[in-house]
Amino acid sequence: MQRMIKKGACLILCLCLALTLFTGCEKRRYVLTTAFEKNELMRINTKSCFLPEMMLYLTTVQNRYEEVYGPEIWNHTLEGVPVSDKLKDMVLAKVAQIKVMNLMAESYGLSLTEEEKDVVFERANRFYDTLNTKEKELLGVKAEDIRNYYGEYALADKVYDYVIRDINPEISDDEARIVTVWHILIKTYTLDGEGNRVPYSDRALKESYETAKLVKELADSGEDSFESLAAKYSEDEELSYTFGRGEMPASFEDAAFSLDTGEISDIIQTDSGYHIIKCVSDFDVEMTQKNKEIILKERREKAFDETYNAFLTGLTKTLNQKLYDSIELITDEDVVTSDFFDVEF
Repeated sequence: MQRMIKKGACLILCLCLALTLFTGCEKRRYVLTTAFEKNELMRINTKSCFLPEMMLYLTTVQNRYEEVYGPEIWNHTLEGVPVSDKLKDMVLAKVAQIKVMNLMAESYGLSLTEEEKDVVFERANRFYDTLNTKEKELLGVKAEDIRNYYGEYALADKVYDYVIRDINPEISDDEARIVTVWHILIKTYTLDGEGNRVPYSDRALKESYETAKLVKELADSGEDSFESLAAKYSEDEELSYTFGRGEMPASFEDAAFSLDTGEISDIIQTDSGYHIIKCVSDFDVEMTQKNKEIILKERREKAFDETYNAFLTGLTKTLNQKLYDSIELITDEDVVTSDFFDVEF
């Protein structure tokens, strides 16, 4: 279960990406109501989030950002909105996600085993013991609260494993293959004053193709190294690329993946121009293995997202807007906790 916990922490720590992932669409689905218990911030069907839970998540993420960017990060705006407000939206969405996943667990009949509950109990107590008196006071959390939060977090992890259980973990070498090439680009466009591409005239296109033919002949002759020809003729800032399938224009990719190490392609055309490609490595073993892990992760996340988004349909979310608007970041120098997510279940 360690993987999903680390995945959640990673999402929370990626500020710009996380803000775009979690902000906006989640919040717009909330229905405002006044029927809340004391300190109840949000309710999704039968699952509620109270203020201490939000403050623990928010403060944890806040302190992690400050470890990297310093407290001055909160003086900035993003898309005209204070970064602190963006952070609140992101954390609210993250908590909402965990609540939804616990509702999914109920629908699947999933629960923590006694052994898993014991682990949660031990990890929660260990974390609670790391909190100082001021942190416990300002966050408003008790040991029982931490056990509940970790229990929901662990169950969310179990739901993720359940949803992706049928995803085939086998990725073929060919699908994940990573190649490295040198290439020479002869452009077939120019840029206007605003940086937009303007295709060459027919005459300029012909001249570009004649240059590409000349470079191809020189490359095939072997009189000059391909690298030196690339340095002399290529109009691309990058002379070499390392990539997998789906990362480059189709004609470029097809040509590159058809070459053996040391082979040189024919002249290939893309929207950028004419290319001559030399394969430096037709199979990078280490990077291919890493790419298999990336592909598998993407498949699992896609499968989970589809199931999760379908489950969201019909759920009722209510937000205590007045309480939410009153939430501010804690700036007390004694509140430094940042390892709530550093847990292995």
